[in-house]
Order: sequence, then C-alpha cells, then structure tokens
Amino acid sequence: MEIDEVIPAVEDNEEQPPTRDAFIPGKHVLQKDEILEPDDSVYEMRHSMNVNWPCLSFDVLRDNLGDERQRYPATAYIVAGTQADHAKNNELSVYKMSSLHRTQKDSDDSDSDEEDEDNLDEDAVLEFRSVPHFGGVNRVRAQPLPPSTPLPPVNQPYHVATWAETGKVHIWDIRPLIESLETPGYTAEKLRTSQPCFTVNSHGSAEGFAMDWASSGGSNPSGLRLLTGDIHSKIYLTTSTPSGFNALSQPFTSHTSSVEDLQWSPSEPTVFASCSADQSIRIWDVRVRGKKSAAAIVEAHSSDVNVISWNKATTYLLLSGGDEGGIKVWDLRNVNSTSSCPSPVASFNWHKAPITSIEWHPSEDSIFAASGADDQVTLWDLGVEQDDEEAGMTDGLESEQEVPSQLLFVHQGQKDVKEVHWHPQIPGAVISTALDGFNVFKTISV
Repeated sequence: MEIDEVIPAVEDNEEQPPTRDAFIPGKHVLQKDEILEPDDSVYEMRHSMNVNWPCLSFDVLRDNLGDERQRYPATAYIVAGTQADHAKNNELSVYKMSSLHRTQKDSDDSDSDEEDEDNLDEDAVLEFRSVPHFGGVNRVRAQPLPPSTPLPPVNQPYHVATWAETGKVHIWDIRPLIESLETPGYTAEKLRTSQPCFTVNSHGSAEGFAMDWASSGGSNPSGLRLLTGDIHSKIYLTTSTPSGFNALSQPFTSHTSSVEDLQWSPSEPTVFASCSADQSIRIWDVRVRGKKSAAAIVEAHSSDVNVISWNKATTYLLLSGGDEGGIKVWDLRNVNSTSSCPSPVASFNWHKAPITSIEWHPSEDSIFAASGADDQVTLWDLGVEQDDEEAGMTDGLESEQEVPSQLLFVHQGQKDVKEVHWHPQIPGAVISTALDGFNVFKTISV
C-alpha cells in the first residue's frame, strides 16, 4: 500500500534532511511542527485545482479524445455544481482540465526519451463555461453514454441533471458549453443553455441527494430514465420521449427516512437499488404494482447508508458506504424478499468518518474507490490476498489500525472530500472534489 508521508517542519538553517515516516490515518496524528507531503514516487500523475466556489458534486463527461488513453499530457472534461454563499450566486459549470502532465520524478526515474517529453514542467490549465443555477447543487449527474460512443453532435442534446437545495431537479443541455470549450470562437446559444430544458417538481420543497440516470435500451435506445430520491423518503421516476421529459406522479415508498443514493441495475433495465438513512438497502422493479421494494437488506449498516455502487461487470455485486465509516460488499444473489438479513461478502472499517462517495472501477471488476469525511480517498482491490511476506511486515503494526491487504492506496491532502469518480477513458485516473477544490491523479497501483 502506498500512502502519504509526514515531513517534520525544519528551519531554513538546519542542514539535516527531514526524516520520512509512513503516515497511517487513524493511527498517527499530525503535530503542530509537522506537515503532510505527498510522495510523488507513487503517483504517475497528480494535480490540484482551485475553483471560485466549492463543488461538492461532479460527474465525468465523455469526450471525443479516444478510449484507453495512456499518453500525457491528458485532458478531462467534467460537469459540476457550486455551493456558493447565496442561492443566486450558484452555477452549473463544465470544466476542461488540460495540460495534465505526468508527475515530475528524479531524472534517473525516467525510462525513456518518450517519458521525458511527457514530464514537461508545466502547470495544468483549467477552463470553464457556466450557466446560472438558483440554489446550491446537492448532486449532479450526466446522462450515460455507451462505451466507445462519441459525443452527440452539437445540434443534439447531452443532458445533465442537478438536484438543487430548493427541492427542484433540473435537466440541462450542456452540449453547447462543451463545444465552446473545444472550438475557439464558438458561441453557445443562450436560449439553449441559460435555462433548464425540464424541471422535476414532484418532490415539492423537499431537497435530496439521490439521483441516477439510465438508458432505456430496447426498442428506444435513445430514451432516458432518471431516478431522484428526497429527504422525505420518496423516490420519483422521470422518463423521456421524443417530445420531451415526463415526471411520473406516483412515488416509490418503502423507505422510512431520507433516500441517500440510487443506482440502476447494469443488466436489468427495470431494476434499481436505493439506500437510506433508515439503514437499509432496497431493490426495486418499476413494474411492481404499489411502488414497493421487491427485496431489502434491512440493517445494511449500523447507521445511515450514504452511498452505493452497482458493479457493471460482475452484476451481482453491490458496494455500500455508511455513516459509521464502514464499507461493505454485497452479493445480491443472497438478497431476496424472504430474507432481510444477509451477510456482506466483505467488510472494511478503515475509514474513521462517514463514507461520502464510492464507485467501482469502470473496467476492473474487483477494484473500487471510496472517499470519507476523514479527508481520505482510498483505492481497493478485492482480488488481493495477503501473502506470507506481507503478513510478516504487518505483524509489527499497532493492532488498533491494521492495514487491510485489499487497500491499495490512500490519497490525502484535501479537506472534506465529497465525491470521487474514475475517468472511464483514462485507465486508472481518479478525480475527487472537496471544500478546497479538485484533485486529479493516477497512482502506480491501478
């Protein structure tokens, strides 16, 4: 496992280089004379970017730069919503992060002249286009595009949904904003971008955080479905037709507290999962009469279940993260309508504060990323088993914080991390957002 290091602060006139010790969160505490410094030898790429207002939710946008990108400098597009000081000052922004160069290493670390070209010592570039958004953005999600599918042409929509603190869910067309970042001189149509193309009013004044898109597939592959869940336990479905969007009026109602996250099944187009502050995870089928859940894990965590992620490759695996800091892996083949207390197939208690985000790797079905309110972003691999040599190395660790063998990497340095996402077109690249801005990084572990 690679982790950040603690470097004791030293005076300018001291000649001795600082000693380096492994910093293990939960076991070590930074002292007043210590600062946390990253070990760049374990990063292939690492960049930090500040923005005008905190963006506590974002999503990675598909681009036309190709899949499986390995060369540097890299470029990434994301969409994010702000948490400004006043409701009227908030924005929905599309960011273009470019000149993302490989992390500088010592000269003897370079393996080839090709790497030297990638290691240019240049700052990353952050460009953006924004539209006004009344009210803070609790969550933002972009419509799904199938792998290897190019962006829609500029005259066709690329939809993004925002959950506003006002209780409204807005659907926007951001395709012109992307075009204005890609094409110098292009001016986005104000009428098309300045207002949402649809607003879901089903939740009344109840705000929420849970939201997920899906493509309808079948005979209408261009059709979209949007699930939204609010703090009053209600889940609503919005669908699209050739003439526009339609918000269904009857909610799904089996939860007894705030709905925290939603995930469509990657294999069954009518099935979705939800998690709630009532400690449960529920499985639903939109075809079931009465809008009640078909199965449930009643006490999935000992506290609120904050986030879930459905594995797109191994479709019976579901991740969950709780307010107590626990991460659990569930085998949905063990979840049914008759048994409400299955056991997780794996459970981790590394984080010491609420889990704020969790996501499976887009192509490696055993790897996932998580973030917590303890200022950590962690990368995990369920396929790793501890060997005898590793067991000997960990025997000397203090027992109160044993490092799990499945924990690949701990990334730190951000304050109050809220969301983390993999970039599906840049293998291993991770983007995280926190109160103090964005981090974009790729480790040597994934």
